[in-house]
Amino acid sequence: MKPRDATRIERATADDAAEIAELYLASRTDALPFLRRVHSDAQTRCWIADTLLATRETWIARSGQSIVGVLALQGEDLDQLYLLPGWYRRGIGSLLLAKAKELSPTRLTLFTFQRNARARAFYEAHGFHIVEMGDGTGNEEGEPDILYEWRPNRS
Repeated sequence: MKPRDATRIERATADDAAEIAELYLASRTDALPFLRRVHSDAQTRCWIADTLLATRETWIARSGQSIVGVLALQGEDLDQLYLLPGWYRRGIGSLLLAKAKELSPTRLTLFTFQRNARARAFYEAHGFHIVEMGDGTGNEEGEPDILYEWRPNRS
């Protein structure tokens, strides 16, 4: 699927931290309104600048000068994948996921919340399979989650 807008995928830099943080906060508010907030916006901004960008392979989708999507990998773990609200269903998530599969071509795992129907449909449409259903004790939010796995050529 090609995005409808001219979008390029590039490696994130420390200079992108503030814009990534605003995207992350906006996306979680939009897509996960049910989710209990366990960190302040300021804590989240610091985590992105000091931890996410320093410890994960982070990629961004950029349209013009704006960051419209973010992907963070930690080994085979797809740790974060978020799009800016208003940029859903344009192929950008698929481009970022293709980058993750390129970087980890034999296996990817990820967690998403059970109530996040849009994310579940997206990942399942891209070949991810449920490995385990969690009761929420394994995440800070206390929200039931799902461990997904992707392997190439798995039907």
